[in-house]
Amino acid sequence: MSQALNNPAGGGGPRRDYGATAENTTPEVSFASAGGSSGFSPTEFMTLSEDIGHNITAVHSSSKQLEKQLKLINTPREQAALREKVHSINMKTNARIQTTSQDLQRLQAVVRHGDKQQRLQLEKLTQEFQGVVEKYSSTQKRISTAMRQTLRQAQESEHESEALAREELLQQQRLEEAGLQQEHDLLVERQRQVEQIESDIIDVNQIMTKLSGLVHEQGEQLDFIENTIERTATNVEEGASELAKAARSRQSYRCKILILLVIAVIIGLVVTGIIVAKLNS
Repeated sequence: MSQALNNPAGGGGPRRDYGATAENTTPEVSFASAGGSSGFSPTEFMTLSEDIGHNITAVHSSSKQLEKQLKLINTPREQAALREKVHSINMKTNARIQTTSQDLQRLQAVVRHGDKQQRLQLEKLTQEFQGVVEKYSSTQKRISTAMRQTLRQAQESEHESEALAREELLQQQRLEEAGLQQEHDLLVERQRQVEQIESDIIDVNQIMTKLSGLVHEQGEQLDFIENTIERTATNVEEGASELAKAARSRQSYRCKILILLVIAVIIGLVVTGIIVAKLNS
Protein backbone atom coordinates (compact mmCIF):
# COMPACT_ATOMS: atom_id res chain seq x y z
CA MET A 1 0.00 0.00 0.00
CA SER A 2 1.23 3.51 -0.74
CA GLN A 3 2.91 5.68 1.86
CA ALA A 4 -0.20 7.86 2.00
CA LEU A 5 -2.27 4.92 3.21
CA ASN A 6 0.26 3.64 5.72
CA ASN A 7 0.77 7.08 7.24
CA PRO A 8 -2.38 9.13 6.58
CA ALA A 9 -1.51 11.75 9.17
CA GLY A 10 2.11 12.16 8.06
CA GLY A 11 4.05 14.83 6.08
CA GLY A 12 3.29 16.35 2.73
CA GLY A 13 2.43 19.81 4.10
CA PRO A 14 -0.57 21.02 6.13
CA ARG A 15 -3.77 19.07 5.66
CA ARG A 16 -6.96 20.63 4.45
CA ASP A 17 -10.11 20.63 6.59
CA TYR A 18 -12.71 18.49 4.87
CA GLY A 19 -15.27 18.68 7.68
CA ALA A 20 -17.12 21.81 6.52
CA THR A 21 -20.39 20.97 4.76
CA ALA A 22 -23.35 22.82 3.32
CA GLU A 23 -26.56 22.61 5.33
CA ASN A 24 -28.83 19.65 4.49
CA THR A 25 -27.46 19.11 1.00
CA THR A 26 -26.09 16.03 -0.72
CA PRO A 27 -22.86 16.88 -2.58
CA GLU A 28 -22.78 16.14 -6.27
CA VAL A 29 -19.44 14.56 -7.03
CA SER A 30 -17.77 16.41 -9.87
CA PHE A 31 -15.04 15.14 -12.18
CA ALA A 32 -14.56 18.38 -14.10
CA SER A 33 -11.37 18.33 -16.08
CA ALA A 34 -8.36 19.68 -14.22
CA GLY A 35 -6.16 21.79 -16.47
CA GLY A 36 -3.28 24.17 -16.36
CA SER A 37 -0.53 21.64 -15.58
CA SER A 38 2.52 22.23 -17.73
CA GLY A 39 4.82 19.59 -16.15
CA PHE A 40 5.17 16.88 -13.55
CA SER A 41 5.31 18.20 -9.96
CA PRO A 42 6.66 15.64 -7.43
CA THR A 43 5.56 17.85 -4.53
CA GLU A 44 1.98 18.13 -5.77
CA PHE A 45 1.95 14.41 -6.58
CA MET A 46 3.01 13.49 -3.03
CA THR A 47 0.61 15.99 -1.42
CA LEU A 48 -2.38 14.77 -3.43
CA SER A 49 -1.47 11.11 -2.89
CA GLU A 50 -1.22 11.61 0.88
CA ASP A 51 -4.49 13.58 1.00
CA ILE A 52 -6.31 10.90 -1.02
CA GLY A 53 -4.87 8.13 1.16
CA HIS A 54 -5.89 10.03 4.30
CA ASN A 55 -9.42 10.48 2.97
CA ILE A 56 -9.72 6.82 1.96
CA THR A 57 -8.85 5.88 5.54
CA ALA A 58 -11.35 8.44 6.86
CA VAL A 59 -14.18 7.12 4.64
CA HIS A 60 -13.39 3.60 5.83
CA SER A 61 -13.56 4.83 9.43
CA SER A 62 -16.93 6.49 8.72
CA SER A 63 -18.27 3.18 7.40
CA LYS A 64 -17.29 1.52 10.69
CA GLN A 65 -18.98 4.30 12.67
CA LEU A 66 -22.18 3.87 10.65
CA GLU A 67 -22.08 0.11 11.25
CA LYS A 68 -21.94 0.75 15.00
CA GLN A 69 -24.94 3.07 14.77
CA LEU A 70 -26.77 0.46 12.67
CA LYS A 71 -26.62 -2.00 15.58
CA LEU A 72 -28.44 0.52 17.82
CA ILE A 73 -31.43 0.94 15.49
CA ASN A 74 -34.69 -0.58 16.77
CA THR A 75 -33.33 -0.63 20.32
CA PRO A 76 -34.16 1.65 23.27
CA ARG A 77 -30.99 3.60 22.41
CA GLU A 78 -32.41 4.73 19.05
CA GLN A 79 -33.09 8.34 19.93
CA ALA A 80 -33.02 11.63 18.05
CA ALA A 81 -29.35 12.07 19.01
CA LEU A 82 -28.44 8.86 17.17
CA ARG A 83 -30.15 10.02 13.99
CA GLU A 84 -28.46 13.40 14.23
CA LYS A 85 -25.11 11.66 14.63
CA VAL A 86 -25.73 9.53 11.54
CA HIS A 87 -26.69 12.64 9.60
CA SER A 88 -23.50 14.43 10.74
CA ILE A 89 -21.31 11.47 9.69
CA ASN A 90 -23.03 11.37 6.30
CA MET A 91 -22.59 15.07 5.62
CA LYS A 92 -18.89 15.15 6.52
CA THR A 93 -18.10 11.92 4.67
CA ASN A 94 -20.04 12.97 1.57
CA ALA A 95 -18.02 16.20 1.45
CA ARG A 96 -14.80 14.21 1.89
CA ILE A 97 -15.76 11.85 -0.95
CA GLN A 98 -16.47 14.79 -3.26
CA THR A 99 -13.13 16.39 -2.38
CA THR A 100 -11.29 13.09 -2.92
CA SER A 101 -12.93 12.65 -6.32
CA GLN A 102 -11.70 16.10 -7.33
CA ASP A 103 -8.21 15.31 -5.96
CA LEU A 104 -8.10 12.11 -8.03
CA GLN A 105 -8.92 14.14 -11.13
CA ARG A 106 -6.15 16.62 -10.26
CA LEU A 107 -3.73 13.76 -9.61
CA GLN A 108 -4.55 12.30 -13.01
CA ALA A 109 -3.62 15.62 -14.63
CA VAL A 110 -0.34 15.68 -12.67
CA VAL A 111 0.76 12.12 -13.57
CA ARG A 112 0.22 12.75 -17.27
CA HIS A 113 3.73 14.16 -17.12
CA GLY A 114 5.04 11.51 -14.69
CA ASP A 115 6.28 7.97 -15.20
CA LYS A 116 4.56 4.61 -15.22
CA GLN A 117 5.03 4.11 -11.46
CA GLN A 118 3.03 7.26 -10.71
CA ARG A 119 0.27 6.11 -13.05
CA LEU A 120 0.16 2.73 -11.32
CA GLN A 121 -0.10 4.46 -7.93
CA LEU A 122 -2.98 6.60 -9.27
CA GLU A 123 -4.74 3.45 -10.48
CA LYS A 124 -4.24 1.80 -7.07
CA LEU A 125 -5.60 4.82 -5.19
CA THR A 126 -8.56 4.96 -7.58
CA GLN A 127 -9.40 1.30 -6.97
CA GLU A 128 -9.03 1.66 -3.18
CA PHE A 129 -11.25 4.74 -3.21
CA GLN A 130 -13.84 2.89 -5.29
CA GLY A 131 -13.88 0.03 -2.77
CA VAL A 132 -14.36 2.18 0.35
CA VAL A 133 -17.05 4.32 -1.34
CA GLU A 134 -18.99 1.20 -2.33
CA LYS A 135 -18.82 -0.12 1.24
CA TYR A 136 -19.77 3.27 2.69
CA SER A 137 -22.75 3.66 0.33
CA SER A 138 -23.94 0.13 1.15
CA THR A 139 -23.85 0.91 4.89
CA GLN A 140 -25.74 4.15 4.27
CA LYS A 141 -28.50 2.28 2.48
CA ARG A 142 -28.72 -0.36 5.22
CA ILE A 143 -29.13 2.33 7.89
CA SER A 144 -31.75 4.13 5.82
CA THR A 145 -33.71 0.92 5.28
CA ALA A 146 -33.54 -0.02 8.97
CA MET A 147 -34.66 3.44 10.10
CA ARG A 148 -37.48 3.48 7.57
CA GLN A 149 -38.63 0.07 8.84
CA THR A 150 -38.60 1.14 12.50
CA LEU A 151 -40.40 4.34 11.52
CA ARG A 152 -43.06 2.30 9.77
CA GLN A 153 -43.44 0.09 12.85
CA ALA A 154 -43.74 3.16 15.04
CA GLN A 155 -46.34 4.64 12.68
CA GLU A 156 -48.33 1.39 12.74
CA SER A 157 -48.10 1.42 16.51
CA GLU A 158 -49.31 5.00 16.49
CA HIS A 159 -52.29 4.05 14.33
CA GLU A 160 -53.17 1.28 16.77
CA SER A 161 -52.83 3.71 19.63
CA GLU A 162 -55.10 6.18 17.85
CA ALA A 163 -57.75 3.49 17.31
CA LEU A 164 -57.61 2.55 21.00
CA ALA A 165 -57.64 6.17 22.02
CA ARG A 166 -60.80 6.81 20.02
CA GLU A 167 -62.60 4.19 22.12
CA GLU A 168 -61.63 6.05 25.28
CA LEU A 169 -62.01 9.51 23.76
CA LEU A 170 -65.30 10.30 25.49
CA GLN A 171 -63.77 9.87 28.95
CA GLN A 172 -60.23 11.17 28.54
CA GLN A 173 -60.43 13.31 25.40
CA ARG A 174 -58.39 16.30 26.56
CA LEU A 175 -55.69 14.25 28.25
CA GLU A 176 -55.28 11.84 25.34
CA GLU A 177 -55.20 14.61 22.73
CA ALA A 178 -52.24 16.25 24.49
CA GLY A 179 -50.33 12.95 24.69
CA LEU A 180 -51.09 11.99 21.09
CA GLN A 181 -50.10 15.39 19.79
CA GLN A 182 -46.74 15.11 21.51
CA GLU A 183 -46.18 11.63 20.10
CA HIS A 184 -47.20 12.79 16.65
CA ASP A 185 -44.81 15.73 16.77
CA LEU A 186 -41.97 13.42 17.77
CA LEU A 187 -42.77 11.05 14.90
CA VAL A 188 -42.96 13.92 12.42
CA GLU A 189 -39.53 15.05 13.55
CA ARG A 190 -38.29 11.46 13.37
CA GLN A 191 -39.64 11.10 9.85
CA ARG A 192 -37.94 14.33 8.86
CA GLN A 193 -34.65 13.04 10.24
CA VAL A 194 -35.01 9.69 8.43
CA GLU A 195 -35.83 11.43 5.13
CA GLN A 196 -32.88 13.73 5.70
CA ILE A 197 -30.58 10.72 6.14
CA GLU A 198 -32.05 9.14 3.00
CA SER A 199 -31.24 12.31 1.07
CA ASP A 200 -27.63 12.01 2.24
CA ILE A 201 -27.08 8.83 0.21
CA ILE A 202 -24.82 9.62 -2.73
CA ASP A 203 -25.13 8.08 -6.17
CA VAL A 204 -22.19 5.65 -6.08
CA ASN A 205 -22.94 4.39 -9.62
CA GLN A 206 -22.11 7.80 -11.09
CA ILE A 207 -18.80 7.90 -9.21
CA MET A 208 -17.86 4.35 -10.28
CA THR A 209 -18.63 5.08 -13.95
CA LYS A 210 -16.36 8.12 -13.99
CA LEU A 211 -13.60 6.31 -12.09
CA SER A 212 -13.74 3.51 -14.68
CA GLY A 213 -13.34 6.16 -17.36
CA LEU A 214 -10.22 7.46 -15.61
CA VAL A 215 -8.68 3.96 -15.46
CA HIS A 216 -9.47 3.39 -19.18
CA GLU A 217 -7.92 6.73 -20.13
CA GLN A 218 -4.79 5.87 -18.14
CA GLY A 219 -4.47 2.59 -20.06
CA GLU A 220 -4.75 4.41 -23.39
CA GLN A 221 -2.06 6.86 -22.31
CA LEU A 222 0.31 4.01 -21.35
CA ASP A 223 -0.29 2.31 -24.73
CA PHE A 224 0.38 5.59 -26.55
CA ILE A 225 3.65 6.10 -24.65
CA GLU A 226 4.82 2.54 -25.40
CA ASN A 227 4.01 2.95 -29.12
CA THR A 228 5.85 6.29 -29.22
CA ILE A 229 8.93 4.72 -27.60
CA GLU A 230 8.91 1.87 -30.15
CA ARG A 231 8.61 4.30 -33.10
CA THR A 232 11.41 6.44 -31.68
CA ALA A 233 13.72 3.41 -31.32
CA THR A 234 12.99 2.41 -34.94
CA ASN A 235 13.70 5.94 -36.19
CA VAL A 236 17.01 6.01 -34.26
CA GLU A 237 18.11 2.70 -35.80
CA GLU A 238 17.20 3.89 -39.32
CA GLY A 239 19.08 7.18 -38.74
CA ALA A 240 22.19 5.32 -37.57
CA SER A 241 22.05 3.13 -40.68
CA GLU A 242 21.78 6.16 -42.98
CA LEU A 243 24.71 7.86 -41.23
CA ALA A 244 26.85 4.74 -41.70
CA LYS A 245 25.98 4.63 -45.41
CA ALA A 246 26.84 8.33 -45.78
CA ALA A 247 30.22 7.78 -44.05
CA ARG A 248 31.09 4.89 -46.36
CA SER A 249 30.06 6.89 -49.43
CA ARG A 250 32.18 9.86 -48.34
CA GLN A 251 35.26 7.64 -47.78
CA SER A 252 34.84 6.05 -51.24
CA TYR A 253 34.62 9.50 -52.82
CA ARG A 254 37.90 10.60 -51.17
CA CYS A 255 39.69 7.46 -52.44
CA LYS A 256 38.56 8.18 -56.02
CA ILE A 257 39.80 11.79 -55.82
CA LEU A 258 43.19 10.61 -54.52
CA ILE A 259 43.58 8.05 -57.36
CA LEU A 260 42.74 10.71 -59.97
CA LEU A 261 45.33 13.06 -58.46
CA VAL A 262 48.02 10.34 -58.60
CA ILE A 263 47.17 9.57 -62.24
CA ALA A 264 47.28 13.29 -63.10
CA VAL A 265 50.73 13.62 -61.44
CA ILE A 266 52.05 10.59 -63.37
CA ILE A 267 50.71 11.94 -66.67
CA GLY A 268 52.29 15.33 -65.90
CA LEU A 269 55.64 13.71 -65.19
CA VAL A 270 55.48 11.69 -68.43
CA VAL A 271 54.57 14.76 -70.52
CA THR A 272 57.33 16.76 -68.83
CA GLY A 273 59.87 14.00 -69.56
CA ILE A 274 58.88 13.88 -73.21
CA ILE A 275 59.17 17.65 -73.57
CA VAL A 276 62.62 17.69 -71.88
CA ALA A 277 63.84 14.84 -74.10
CA LYS A 278 62.78 16.66 -77.27
CA LEU A 279 64.46 19.85 -76.13
CA ASN A 280 67.75 18.01 -75.44
CA SER A 281 67.72 16.36 -78.81
